[in-house]
Parts: sequence; C-alpha cells; structure tokens
Amino acid sequence: MTVLKVIAKNLIGYDLLIFIIAALNGWFFYISHRRANDLYKKLRLVIFLPLQPLDGKTIKTVSHTYQLEDFVRMRERAESDYAIFTNLTAIFPLLGILGTVISLLPMVADMANLQGNFFAALTSTFWGLVFAIGFKVCDSFLSSRMEDNDKNVNLLLSRVQTEPPKEQSLEKIQ
Repeated sequence: MTVLKVIAKNLIGYDLLIFIIAALNGWFFYISHRRANDLYKKLRLVIFLPLQPLDGKTIKTVSHTYQLEDFVRMRERAESDYAIFTNLTAIFPLLGILGTVISLLPMVADMANLQGNFFAALTSTFWGLVFAIGFKVCDSFLSSRMEDNDKNVNLLLSRVQTEPPKEQSLEKIQ
C-alpha cells in the first residue's frame, strides 16, 4: 500500500475527526483574536491617553462612549472563547494517540499486513502533533494580548474612583 493511499484512507476515517476539530479550533482562534484586538483598541483610547486618575468629566465622556461594564463584558467574552481555544489545542496530542490506538487494534487480528497497519496508525499521531504544535504557536501570539487586556481592564476599573458609601450613624438607624 503506497503512502498516499494510506493517508487518503485515514483522512476518510479517524483523521477526518482531527481535521474537523482543527477547523473548529481555528474558528475559536479567529474569534478570540478578533475580540481581543477589538477590546485592545477600545481600551487604548481610555487607558493609554490619560496618565493620571480619571476625573469626573473624563469618566462621563468614557461612560457615554463605552460603559465600564462593556469593557468587562468584552473581556469575559474574549476570555471565554480563548479558554475554548486553549482547551481544544490541548487535546490534539490525545486525539493523535487515540487514533493510533484505534488503528493498532486491528493489527492483532491481521499480522500479515503489519507494516500497512502500523503506518496507518502513525498518521493520526502525526496530524495530532502537527495541529497541537501549530495551535500552540498561535496561542503564543494570542496569550500576551489576553493578559494585556486583562491588566488594562483592571487598571481602568482601579482608575475609576467611586465614592465610598456614606456611613449612617447608628442613632439614625435606630
């Protein structure tokens, strides 16, 4: 059996599942990257321009353009998609190993075609490792932006000075 025939046969079988999950993970990378960049661009207008604590007028301007809750919600959405992306990335080596085991199981019954079955078993491991490595590289670019956004949202929230709640005297309450 030629190498191309084995690869084609496995692409129709278990390796197809690896490719489908890789496409799904690519979609989550794209969404996470887009949301992280959108949040970064909007935070840049607020965080990097004022170097001192925000005064009431600046807070009103910012709150008319973007509500502070919007920044928090945007961060949560980006982090949620990023968590799905990183978890899917982590399972690719496991999918490759599972494909190898699934392909090796029939070898016990068919020892005559040992070489063909063994080669077929390795294609799942190959694709699992290729996608794991590729998505880990993508993760290295995205993780720094996610951390930066998290710090910037926290900085924005700490800059917004809220009035402490007024304490009522015990005499008024009783």
